[in-house]
Amino acid sequence: MSSKRDYYDILGIGKDADNAEIKKAFRKQAKKYHPDLNPDDHEAEMKFKEVNEAYEVLSDEEKRAKYDRFGHSAFENGGQGFGGAGGFGGAGGFEDIFGDIFGDMFGGGGRQRRQGPRKGADLKIRLNISFEDAAFGTKKEVKVSRMETCSHCGGDGAEPGTSKKTCTTCNGMGSVRSVQNTPFGQFSNVSTCPTCKGTGKIIEEPCRVCHGSGKEKKARKITINIPAGVDSDSIIPLRGEGNHGDKGAPPGDLYVYLNVKSHKLFNRDGYDIWYDMPVSFVTATLGNTVEVPTLEGKVKYHIPEGTQTGTVFRLRNRGIQHLRGGGKGDQYVRVVIDTPTKLTDKQKEILMNFAKEFGENVEPQKKGIFDKVKDAFS
Repeated sequence: MSSKRDYYDILGIGKDADNAEIKKAFRKQAKKYHPDLNPDDHEAEMKFKEVNEAYEVLSDEEKRAKYDRFGHSAFENGGQGFGGAGGFGGAGGFEDIFGDIFGDMFGGGGRQRRQGPRKGADLKIRLNISFEDAAFGTKKEVKVSRMETCSHCGGDGAEPGTSKKTCTTCNGMGSVRSVQNTPFGQFSNVSTCPTCKGTGKIIEEPCRVCHGSGKEKKARKITINIPAGVDSDSIIPLRGEGNHGDKGAPPGDLYVYLNVKSHKLFNRDGYDIWYDMPVSFVTATLGNTVEVPTLEGKVKYHIPEGTQTGTVFRLRNRGIQHLRGGGKGDQYVRVVIDTPTKLTDKQKEILMNFAKEFGENVEPQKKGIFDKVKDAFS
């Protein structure tokens, strides 16, 4: 019986794993035990070889079928083994997957294919709106500077009437291939051509307007629909309103970040609003009907007799519209007793008599000479 470990155990997968799971497991294990990340570690080197051997078999449908039926004996006694034409270093899946692994470990980007036209970059702006605009929704027109397709060359980058020539560095492919020798064989890496930047063409006479970039800066006015219920840091995406892409590529998006200004009367708490309402001592004591300001105008509300400062009343559906529908929040009214600061002598006498009725002895502070002079001239 073979002393080798089970290939499925080596990769940490089940026997029903598909190709994608096998490849993912291999990448994980290969990166973990790679000799470049584990220098002078003999155990890691041996495990790295085990991982490669397991992947060699399980990634090949024919070899996997033999292994599932006969185990390790299918590749012993003259079997194909590993390291030949199908082993690592040969053509096929190992070159591709090791390109990925080397890119992950060393930041090289792994396998790269010829770049197509690049999508335009996204733009971000911040917009200040009022408390009421956030509550009820509105439309705003903003001015945005963005890169658009050059009006002179149509995004081609070359002066109209001139032509481009094929890049001699990459022969028009837009990418160049380099070969790296390693202890495990040769690995090829494909990267963007440094001469033509991936286009495969060289502009002989750049456009006089965009200087070969294919784009020019333009200022545009864009109307933004702001829905009811937004709040500070809400983001409104406008698809296709960002910078234009390369010729044949879609534009980027515009993201509008909202900042809602504070209100002189109301404070917001989610979809609810709070209002501190000043109420006179008499109204709080005897009760009265008062007018309460709301976002949609004043409403009448009866303050019951004996209301204390800090008492909170709720006005249903007087808050902020829910952003995705479903009604409105509420308005909470917090009572604040408004203590008078300037009283006549008669008013003071009335309050002192009121205090005596409750058994409270109040001695108001007597005015000094300077207070009396101030009152005389006020």
